[in-house]
Formats: sequence, structure tokens, C-alpha cells
Amino acid sequence: MFVKAFELVPAVERDLLMGDKARINIECIECCGKHLYVGTNDCFIHHFLLDEVTSSKGKLSYSAQKLLHKYLGLKKPVAELRAASALERLIVLCDGIVFLVDMVTLETVPSAAGGGAKIRSVTAFCINENPVNGDPFCVEMCVLSSKRRTVQIYMVYEDRVQLVKEVTTPEQPCAVSLDGYFLCLALTTQYMILNYNTGASQDLFPYNSEERRPIVKRISREEFLLAAPGGLGMFANAEGISQRAPVNWSESVIGAAVCFPYVVALDESFITIHSMLDQQLKQTLSFRDGHILQDFEGKVILASTKAVYVLVPLPLERQIQDLLAGHRVEEALILTEGAQRNIPKDKFQVILHKRILQQAGFIQFGQLQFLEAKEHFRKGQLDVRELISLYPLLLPASSSFTRCHPPLHEFADLNHLAQGDQEKVLRCKKFLISYLGEVRSTEVVNGCREDVDTALLKLYAEQDHDSLLDLLASDNACVLADSVPWLEKYHKYFALGLLYHYNGQDSAAVQLWIRVVDGDLQDSTRSDLYEYIVDFLCFSSNLDLVWKYADWALQKDPTVGVHVFTKRPARKDQPETNPDDVITYLGKHGQALLLYLEHLVLERRIQKEKFHTHLAVMYLDRVLSLLSESSTDEEQLTKARERLQALLRESNFYRVQFLLGKMENCEQLLLERATLHGKLEEHDKALHILVHKLRDFSSAEAFCIWASSCRDSEYRQQLFHLLLGVYLDGSLPGDAQTAAGGGTGELEMAAVDLLNRHGEVFDAVRVLRMLPEGWSLQLLRPFLGRAVRASMHACRTSQIALGLAHSENVQLLHDRRKKPIFVSEKKGCHLCHNTFSEPAVVCLPGGVPVHTHCVAQRVRDSPTKRQLTNSSNHT
Repeated sequence: MFVKAFELVPAVERDLLMGDKARINIECIECCGKHLYVGTNDCFIHHFLLDEVTSSKGKLSYSAQKLLHKYLGLKKPVAELRAASALERLIVLCDGIVFLVDMVTLETVPSAAGGGAKIRSVTAFCINENPVNGDPFCVEMCVLSSKRRTVQIYMVYEDRVQLVKEVTTPEQPCAVSLDGYFLCLALTTQYMILNYNTGASQDLFPYNSEERRPIVKRISREEFLLAAPGGLGMFANAEGISQRAPVNWSESVIGAAVCFPYVVALDESFITIHSMLDQQLKQTLSFRDGHILQDFEGKVILASTKAVYVLVPLPLERQIQDLLAGHRVEEALILTEGAQRNIPKDKFQVILHKRILQQAGFIQFGQLQFLEAKEHFRKGQLDVRELISLYPLLLPASSSFTRCHPPLHEFADLNHLAQGDQEKVLRCKKFLISYLGEVRSTEVVNGCREDVDTALLKLYAEQDHDSLLDLLASDNACVLADSVPWLEKYHKYFALGLLYHYNGQDSAAVQLWIRVVDGDLQDSTRSDLYEYIVDFLCFSSNLDLVWKYADWALQKDPTVGVHVFTKRPARKDQPETNPDDVITYLGKHGQALLLYLEHLVLERRIQKEKFHTHLAVMYLDRVLSLLSESSTDEEQLTKARERLQALLRESNFYRVQFLLGKMENCEQLLLERATLHGKLEEHDKALHILVHKLRDFSSAEAFCIWASSCRDSEYRQQLFHLLLGVYLDGSLPGDAQTAAGGGTGELEMAAVDLLNRHGEVFDAVRVLRMLPEGWSLQLLRPFLGRAVRASMHACRTSQIALGLAHSENVQLLHDRRKKPIFVSEKKGCHLCHNTFSEPAVVCLPGGVPVHTHCVAQRVRDSPTKRQLTNSSNHT
């Protein structure tokens, strides 16, 4: 767990400080910039100038120059020195007295008129490094009195000190540190936090100052480091809460300081260095006779009784690199993250931070810790080509990538990393596939998309990965020149065709796929590659390509190959094939031509006579061909005739006479000829064929329904009456029997069935006139019952309609009247002057009521007179 974080460098040698005086010992030190002040036990202050010297190898050393020394005249050791650089003063504690000394001349500053520059009975003092007073030429100081249990706050000026606050403590304080209004005190038996402005206090934890020396050290704003029982270095903030874990140092610590991210502690024989980030001991330095450890503006200075040393921190970058070199990734990252949070970016560049994360990622990659490695690559924004370059031949030949210098790792390539372990190689390749798949759509690959996609393609092909086709079917930047030989090597010809297509080389793609279908090349990627080629041609906007390979598709399978023409989508950006050209082209492919005509006529509903006639002729030729065969397949013939009959019935655009001429001598197609006669509205001929030649009465009825399907009811009635007439008048010899004989002929029975099934179509009166007198009413009972009900229904419906109209008329007349007409027995008629005995009246113009019979008589007697405007019988 150890790391070299600091080097101990001599600053002031013994000879320079005291010469040959053996009894002179160092008591205290103070450093302000390059100026070092040393207080000794013979009451002298020595002033040195320290210069940093960096060797050609980058090693730091110090050169000390003694400027002055001064005897203070108190014959006691100098206990404490603190610099107030803004005042150019040293605050000195000697023999229990605090006084001011000039920083340059080391002369004691005389007291100002009316004020004192000395404080007596002092055991310790400290400077407020986070002052609450806004005066830049004033220093805040906290003093511990030896006579009273008090803490005093002073303002120190150039030539005087001024007491501003005094706070009583529960016990005699022996050590203090100050930040803002907060005092951190070591009392006789415990530590406490005290707000001298409000008087609020917070006890921390017990501590016996008689057993060992207390340590109270301000380390940052409102945060302190304390020596706790059990050899612990405890952190406490102004609220009395520890937000950091303690460090476990020696129980005999006599001094401590913080040089982030480390806590430095001094005991009788060693300097120990702990990390504040993980609380681990990182370094131990031997240091005997040490009794002073202090930090000044980030510079850690130690002193033995005879000499002064500087604890120089090594650059964090070097420490981190040392940790990474030892594969101590976790510690390196903890140190990196801690430094990133607490050191300004101008001192710890973001680029360096990213590089460390990348290095850590490669170390864990080499240890097959892929999840951790991926996370560090992501955070460190690794140029993904650094990782790809480890895999031989994955980067395209056109790539301009060169590895980072200095290198991020120690591997030459994947083979060097795996040391012949093929399982390890395979795991690394799977990781790269996963990682590249995640980052290829992110900003990480900006500027190197070709390298990433080409590497992915090669890995997919080599590993027979399912995502190869997804990559090539989507937006990609695979380099064609590098990808073609790689895909050919692993027999990925279908994928190669997709790559050709993506690069606008559709002809090369189709040609390659055709070689696979024909067996010239082996690739089992798609068992339906032939159908895929057909679909590809369907959606191709290059008609030249379609015409070039359509013949191959048709020769393979006409029923599928014709989809090249029949399944082309109708889009604005998709050029359409000319149907006439296609029909001409398909002339030598009869089955495909038939399917294409069916597509035009039955699916697209193109209303062109030549297409419909052509299709009908092909249907007819197929039927005639089957009829001419010696052993006809009845099932095939039935299906062929059904298709022909359906077209003849449903289409209105073929040449009827032409088709009739082709069927004229074929007595086996009477049903089709009847349909054609129906198209010509030669219904009598059609019915004659159906009734007399085919004896197919159900087809005759169906013909009437079909022929009148888009016409009015009167037209349908005429057709059914025509059929009825054929049944009644066209009986052939032997077909009908006399009624007297008690039987009926076949046609007469057909007529009866027709009437009974479709009675609602016929005019009942006309039918009754047509029927022979000798027919039994029992035969026609269904027809007659339906006819009577229909007649009654029509009569009653008309009566209801008439009543509703009459009611509507009355309501309309009532609504039109502007005011009511009152009739009573006391009022008389204006024509006969008799009173009204009933409410039925007629209103003359002006709303005058008169008897209805008076008006009727008046009209009869005087026909030449002016007609009354409203002479109806409405009441």
C-alpha cells in the first residue's frame, strides 16, 4: 500500500544556524514566502532566505542564506513566531509575553502613544486565517491566558494590539486554533468548539492533556484536525461533526499538518503520511529528534533541535503513475478523483485526469476486468482506436491513427497480451464487439467512424455474429476496400452484397447473390436468398437492373420471378414499368404472363380492353387445352372454367364478340356462352342455352340475378318474367304432362319453383294471367300467399302514408293561423245566421266562421261567383 509521496530535503543545516555552539536548540519556526525565521532557546531570532534549486534531473533542493539574527534580551527560549506580512511584523511569544518585531530589522516595535504593543501572561496564541474583520492592515489573534480560564481575541496593528473579546472556558485551555468566529480548543480533559461571537459551544470528545500533547490544527475553512485518544487523527467541523474518516497514526504524535490529499504526522522517530481519501498509510520516513512540524502556505517544514528540513511533495502525476505501474488501479483512481475535486484545474489538468483513467482502463483490460475497463474508457473519453489497434488487422489500411505517446499501456498487441491463450483472445474480442457497439453512435467516434465500423464488420464476420447484417443494413462507414476481402475470407457473400448495395453498387450485389443461388459460391446466411433477390429487384429504382436480371428470376421460378413486376411499390420516387413493355417481355414466359395480367386486371383494376381480353383469351385457351386432352384432369378443368367464368361475369372491358367467336363450335362451354350473351343483353339466347340445352335451372335463376345486379327492380322483374315465359312456353317434347293426367313437366316444375322462391320479384297480376288455367293452387300456395301479403302490406302502407300526410296538412294549417277561431252556441253563421251546434266550421277570409253545409250550398248554387279562398273541409 506504500507510495512515495514526499521527499525530505534539508533547508538549513546545523552549521549555518549555530556554528559550533553545541547547546543552541531550535524552539520554533515561521516561514513567509522565501523568508524563514527560526527562534532558538538562547532568545535569538534567525532570519534566512530560502531559494528552491531544481537539478537537471528535476530533483528539488534548497539553498539557505542567512540574512540576520537578533537577540531579544529576555534570556528565555523563543516559544512561538507568527508572521503578519501585511503589517511587516513578527508576532513573538517569549517568556509569557507576546510582542511585535519588525520582519526586516528584527527590532522590537515600541508601543504607540496611548496604547500597548505587549500582552502578558500568555501560554499560547494563534492567528485567524479566516478573519472576520475586513481591515487588511489588521491581524486577528487569539490568546490563551495562563492566569484565567479565558480566551482573548485581539486585533494586532502595526504598533499596537487591542483586546476586542474575552470568552470564559469551563477548563483551562492549553491549545487553540481559530477560523472565523469558531475556536477549536484543547482543554485539560476534552476538546470543544466555541463560537466566540455567540457563545455557543459544542463538546467534541475527551482527551487528557497531561498524558500527551494535544494537537489542534486548522486544515481548511471551519475544519480542524485533532489528536484523539487511541492514536487517531480526528477531523471536526464547526458544527462538531466529522465529515471525514479518522486516520490511525501513532499515539506519540507531537505534530501534524495537512498537505492535500495527505495527513503528515510527526512522532519521536518517524514521519508518517496517511491518505485523507482512503485513510491508508502511504509512506513512512525516518526522522529522529524531530519536535516541530508545521505547514506554511502548503509548504510542510520540519525541524529537529539542530536543523530545518522541508517535506517536498512529489507531483501527483508521478505518484499516480507509480501506482499504475504497480497495477494499484484502485488507489491511483482514488488519488486521481480526490485531486480532481480539491485541486484547481489549472494545477491538475483535465487532460491528465483523462489519461490516468485511460491507463487504468488498459490495466484492467489486461486483467480481463472488462466492466471496470469499459467504465474507465468511457470516463476517460478514450480514443477508441487505441483499443482497436491492439487487435491485429482490424484498423483499415487507410487509417491515419498512431498510438498515443507516451503509451497508455505496455502491450504490443492482443497476442502479446494473451500469451497464446486463445480463450483470453476470444474474450477480448467479445468485449471489443460489445464496446464498439455501444460507442459507435456516440460522440466518442467523431472523426473515426470509418475505423470503428470497419473493425466491427471484421469482428462480426470472424465471429459469425448475428449483428453483421444489422450493421450493413443500417447507416455505416465501413471501408469497402478493406471489408471486401475480409467478408470473402469468411464466406459472407450475402453481407458483402449488402455492403455493395450501401455503396451504390447494386449490380455487383445482385450478381454476387446470383452466384450464391446458382451454387457457384457457398453462403448459408439466407436460405431464401432467391426470394430476397426478387424483392430487392422489386424495390430497386434502377429499371435497367430490373430488366437485366428479370429473365434469370423468371427462369428460376416464374410464379415468384414475376413479382419483380407485380410487387413494385407505387411511389413517386420509384419509376414504374410500362405494362405493355412487360407483357411483350413476358411473351416467352406464359405462366408469368398470366400472373402479370391477373395482377393488372384483378388487383390493380386497370380498365383497358386489351388487358382484359388478353387475360380472358389466356383463360379460354387453358380451358380449351384441357378439354382437348385425352385424359382430362377434372379438378384442373373445373378450376380453369371457374376462373374464366368469374372473369366473364365481373369484367366489362373484354371483347365479347371475339370471345364468342372462339367458343362458337365448343358445345362444352355453353355456360360461358350464356354469360357472353348476357353481356350483349341477348338474354333470350342466354336463357335458351341454360334452360333448353343445359337444363340448368339454378344457373338460369343465377343468371337473372347476375344480369340485373346493377339495374333497377323493373329490369330485374323483366328478366324473371322472361325466364318464366321460357319455362311456360318452351317445353320440349316429352317435357310437360297435361294437368288432367295429374302430373307436371320438368319445365313447369321449374316455373313453380321459380315463383315460389322469387315471388317478390314478379308482378302477381301478370303472372296469374300467364299461368295455365289447369294448374293447382296448392302448387302456387307459397307464391300466392306471399303475393297477397305483399299486396295487403302495400295497401296498408299507402293508407298510413295518406293518413300521415293528412295529419301533416292539418298541423301545417294550424301552425299557419295567427290567432284561434272561437265557436260557441251563442255565435251565429254569417251566411245563414243560425248558431253553431258542432265545432266543424269553415273560415272565410278574415277568420269568419261559417257552417260547412252553408259553404257547400253556396258553392253549388252560385258556381259563377268568386270561389272562397279556403273552402276545404279541414276543421
